[in-house]
Amino acid sequence: MTSFHQKNQILESLDFLDHSQTEKVLEYIRTLAHTRKDESAHQRLKREALKEIRLALGNDRKLRPFF
Repeated sequence: MTSFHQKNQILESLDFLDHSQTEKVLEYIRTLAHTRKDESAHQRLKREALKEIRLALGNDRKLRPFF
């Protein structure tokens, strides 16, 4: 099953919900999207911090990420 097909199935299933149910589903999806964006920003910040630590320690000492 392709992601396009899955998206169409989701959209079709939303047609069967009433307005309040649809709003609840959309709010849940917005929450998921917001969380992923925060997680992405956190990972980017973590990478930048590790890069700065490596520079501070010198190029000959490497840190291995444990995550």
